[in-house]
Amino acid sequence: MPLHVPPAPAPALRSVLTALSSPTAVREARTPSLLAAPGPASPELPLPVHVLDRVTADGGTATRLAGWRFLIRAGDRTVAAADTVPTADGWAFSRFFEGPYIASTELALRQAEAMAQPYQPRLLSVPGLYMLALWLHDDPTADGATGHPAASDLLVPLAPAPPGIAAHRPHRVTELLPVLTHRVAPTRLLGSPA
Repeated sequence: MPLHVPPAPAPALRSVLTALSSPTAVREARTPSLLAAPGPASPELPLPVHVLDRVTADGGTATRLAGWRFLIRAGDRTVAAADTVPTADGWAFSRFFEGPYIASTELALRQAEAMAQPYQPRLLSVPGLYMLALWLHDDPTADGATGHPAASDLLVPLAPAPPGIAAHRPHRVTELLPVLTHRVAPTRLLGSPA
């Protein structure tokens, strides 16, 4: 089943296109792959990036939209990624970057394409664990900028994943959230103030 990639806000896309057309922005990014890219580069596969702030007492989640990430392709390969962030005036280009999460995101998206059920791909950041996961939302027509992980959604940790969490293995939200909650919960020391 094909993935249903949500459309990015037009100002977010424009900000990335403007940055890509700026030699200064590309040069200052210091991403060797983007600097050495053959031919023009284009933003593809916009994914909303949500941050998991906390898991609530009833097992729900508190997430917020932190931006949109675009994979940057040049020729037949992805050479970098670009992030945009919300501002008071709309959306602004944040940065170009490269690293292991780009290839890992592509691999997870290819794996998700092979699944029988249609999903809407998103990214879920878990800052307390330095973890990023492909969030496969079970409602492919939903607004990609809103919502929280549902029990029927899948989370696919991207590599490098935290120790003890297998990268590229799909987990039901109800299976993985308790593990994440336990891992990021602050440890109380005996005799420390409450």
